[in-house]
Amino acid sequence: MSSPYLLVISACLLIAVFAYHSFKPTSIYLIDFSCYQPPDFLRSPISNFIEHLNLSGIFDRECLDLQQKILERSGIGDDACVPVTVHEIPPHSSLSASREETHDILFTVVQDLFSKHKIDPKSIDILVSNCSLFCPSPSITSIIINKFGMRSNIKSFSLSGMGCSAGLLSINLVKDLMKIHSGSLALVLSMEAVSPNGYKGKCKSMLIANTIFRMGGAAILLSNREQDRDKAKYKLQHLIRTHLGSDNESYESVMQEVDEEGLVGVALSKQLVKVASKALKINVVELGPKVLPYSEQLKYIISFIKRKWGKDKKEKEVYTPNFKKAFEHFCIHAGGRAIIEGVEKHLKLEKEDGEASRTTLYRYGNTSSSSLWYELQYLEAKGRMKKGDRVWQIGFGSGFKANSAVWKCISEIDSREKNAWSDRIHLYPVCGDASG
Repeated sequence: MSSPYLLVISACLLIAVFAYHSFKPTSIYLIDFSCYQPPDFLRSPISNFIEHLNLSGIFDRECLDLQQKILERSGIGDDACVPVTVHEIPPHSSLSASREETHDILFTVVQDLFSKHKIDPKSIDILVSNCSLFCPSPSITSIIINKFGMRSNIKSFSLSGMGCSAGLLSINLVKDLMKIHSGSLALVLSMEAVSPNGYKGKCKSMLIANTIFRMGGAAILLSNREQDRDKAKYKLQHLIRTHLGSDNESYESVMQEVDEEGLVGVALSKQLVKVASKALKINVVELGPKVLPYSEQLKYIISFIKRKWGKDKKEKEVYTPNFKKAFEHFCIHAGGRAIIEGVEKHLKLEKEDGEASRTTLYRYGNTSSSSLWYELQYLEAKGRMKKGDRVWQIGFGSGFKANSAVWKCISEIDSREKNAWSDRIHLYPVCGDASG
C-alpha cells in the first residue's frame, strides 16, 4: 500500500480516536460517602425540646403551643440532635458557635473518608461545599483546605442560599466540572448550620423551621478516573434539575425574611407541599423518558391522549407510571412528614418505599441537603442495596427547586460496614412506621 493511503488511514484513525474521547460521556463514580453521627449527649428528645422552649422565656403561650403541636406531629424522634449552643438557655447564637458546629461536622466526616480510603488531601482536585444560611469568610471550602492542607491549585466552590436541594446541585456542579477536567477526584460537603438560625419572633410561618431542623452533614467522594471504578459503590446515571423561580408562588414558598419586629427567620408557606408537587411533576416529565421502560411510557402517552382528546370524559387523570419498574429504591428528602407523604402520593408509591426517608426524619430530623445521604446509608445498613440496584434521590429546596439524581450500585455493599446507622439499625423502622 502506498504511503499516501497510509497517511489518510492514519489520519482517519486519529480523528476517530479523538472524536471518541471527545464525545464519550464522562462516567462519574461515587467512591464512598460519610454521614455525621452526633454524640448522644447532643440528643434533644421532644419532651426536652418543649421544656427548653418553655424555660427560654422567649416565646408567648400561643407560640409555644404552636411549636409543641408541630413537634408532636413532625415525625421526628427523640434521637435527633442539636448543637451544644442550642441546648443552652436561652439558646446561644454567634459566629463562633456556627463555626464550631461547622468544624465539628465537616472535620469529622472528611477525616472519616480520608482515613477509610487512605486519601492524601493533596490528591483532591475539586472541592464543593453547600450550606444555605451560614456563609462565613473565609468560606467553608477555605476552612477545609486550611484544616487538611490541600493543594493551592484546587478548584473550590462554596454554595450558599440554595436550600435543601443544594446537595444534588453540588453533585451536578462536580459533574459539569469533570466534563472538562479528566482524571479528577472530587469532594462534596453538604450540611446546614443550626446554631445561627433559631427564630425568636412570633410569626407563625417562621416558627416551623425552629422545630424541624437538626444537626447533620455528609461528605461525598467522587471520581471520573477509570482506576476508581472497581472500588466505587455507585455510578451516576442521570441528574435532572428543575427551577420554578419565575413563578412567584414557588419563589416565595421558602423565604428568609425579616418580621415586623426586625427579627430574621425562614418563612415556610402553606403552599409548600403544593409547590413541591408542581416542581416534582415537571422534573419527572423530563426524567421519565430516560429511566422508564417503554411499556410504562406507552401507557402514559395513551392515557394522556385519552385525557386530552378522547371522547370518554371519565378519564379524569393521566396515568402515573410505575416507577418501581425503573428503581429498586427511593430516597425522598426528609424535609418533613407532609413532604414525604406528598411525594409518595404523587408517585403512587407504597409506604415501604418511603421507609428510608421516614426513618431518617425520625432519627436525625431534617438535616437539609445531607438527608438524602443518611437515607442511602440507611438502605446500605439494612442490607437492601444490591449490586445492579438503581436508587432515585429526590431533593427539594428554596427557589423553588426539585432535583433528581439516579445512581446505579456497581459493587457489593457490606451491610456490616460501620456508618451513621450501625449502632442501632436493628431498632428501625419503629413499629413499621417511623413517623409515629
